[in-house]
Amino acid sequence: MKICEATTLRIQELRKEKRMTVYSLIYQSGMPASTVKSILSGKSKNPGIVNIEKIAEGLGVTIREFYDSEIFDNLDPED
Repeated sequence: MKICEATTLRIQELRKEKRMTVYSLIYQSGMPASTVKSILSGKSKNPGIVNIEKIAEGLGVTIREFYDSEIFDNLDPED
């Protein structure tokens, strides 16, 4: 799995854990809807750490907590 796929999965995992809709995540993160939807759909191949940090804050977790998941173990190298 590539890091962009793992990131999308982690966002979805935390969103479901927190019982948040996509729209509440957009509101809580303060990001444009198009940016969040692009990340969640996998269109954004490099969402950037600043965007991930905003999403993590919107989910109510730190960036360290966001990346503290087995999802990020054994990632495939990027092309």
